[in-house]
Amino acid sequence: MKQLNVGILGLGTVGGGTYRVLTRNASEISRRIGIAINVVQVADKNVNHAKNIVADSVDVTDDAFAVVNNPDVDVVVELIGGYTLSKELVLKAIANKKHVVTANKALIALHGNEIFAAAQANNVMVAFEAAVAGGIPIIKALREGLGANRIEWVAGIINGTTNFILTEMREKGLNFADVLGEAQRLGYAEADPTFDVEGIDAAHKLTIMSAIAFGMPMKFEQAYTEGITKLQQVDIKYAEELGYRVKLLGITKRTDKGVELRVHPTLIPEKRLVANVNGAMNAVVVKGDAVGPTLYYGAGAGAEPTASAVVADLMDVARLIDATSAQRVPYLAFQPDQVQDLPILPIDEIQSAYYLRLRASDKPGVLAEVTKILGDRNISIDAMMQKEPDENETEADIVILTHITVEKNMNAAIDAIESLAAITGKVVRIRMEELAK
Repeated sequence: MKQLNVGILGLGTVGGGTYRVLTRNASEISRRIGIAINVVQVADKNVNHAKNIVADSVDVTDDAFAVVNNPDVDVVVELIGGYTLSKELVLKAIANKKHVVTANKALIALHGNEIFAAAQANNVMVAFEAAVAGGIPIIKALREGLGANRIEWVAGIINGTTNFILTEMREKGLNFADVLGEAQRLGYAEADPTFDVEGIDAAHKLTIMSAIAFGMPMKFEQAYTEGITKLQQVDIKYAEELGYRVKLLGITKRTDKGVELRVHPTLIPEKRLVANVNGAMNAVVVKGDAVGPTLYYGAGAGAEPTASAVVADLMDVARLIDATSAQRVPYLAFQPDQVQDLPILPIDEIQSAYYLRLRASDKPGVLAEVTKILGDRNISIDAMMQKEPDENETEADIVILTHITVEKNMNAAIDAIESLAAITGKVVRIRMEELAK
């Protein structure tokens, strides 16, 4: 049987999972593709750790460049993370005419344009299914399964750490800081959780999906990113009372003026399936003009869920290894000369509905002032909830849900509301999405 020789860079959680899946399911994999996938070399800084995972027949080194320069390696699997050394290794592998499989979302989001151009020039493949949503085959769905559609929008829960935190805040009534500590203890959050809780990890993944959905270059530097660190438990509670759930969403939409590319906390109607995705799970909704909304759900991280995507990419490489670049599915779903440099809309220009919470003096006329400010800016109100003041207090929370408006109009309205004498502190604003059509 024909054999595909693989070198793995990094034998950590995902690398170890990839080796286990390849070994355990070797017979099933070869039955599907007619080719045996054989790991011939791995690189890891901890050589002893790596040797405890792989078979004696696999060469183990602490030099990653030894793998990318090994003439016996057909495909390099990059699982070391980061975007400096990993970029150098991937470009060197491509220059050596080796195919590449990676789970590195930061690398693709920041340097994918350069990497794909190099791969095209060298007639090799770069596969990156595992870079977005772990074991969920969302890249293949966007590139192939929905290829007949004009994609209108994509929205997803694409960071398990933040979804776990928001689920715990809602179900247990806890504050962000308390749940973050629990997430770190359970291993859902890193010691430094910045990339997760500030939305950067989700923005990397959204950048990749947006580029594939709309056939444009990676534009991570233009993505609007807002995390969950400032979310208060009271807003999650009020949202629930109004029939909504709060999720950190990555959202990208095609509009007449450009592409929306944004990550932020979002209210979703609780009746939507995606609103009921809890814990560390991921889910992505894709709206195509022909198929309508479609939902993809599953584990977005973990050793073997992510390894599932890595191995599936290796199987695709094995099937297409003798094909020319013209016979393969393009990296960004569209032919390279058809990729369009679409403009990204500034956040001030996006359109959304809004949840507003303001702390107001409990006296006549306050609501009239607030509604006049909104009306003057063509912002219509969908629903309103006024809480009774606590005992011995003279202020109460007012919650307003608006219809869709342009963000800059909402910003102007919030500034005006905050200037009212009857309003205390800042207005809390959370964007809302129906995700229905």
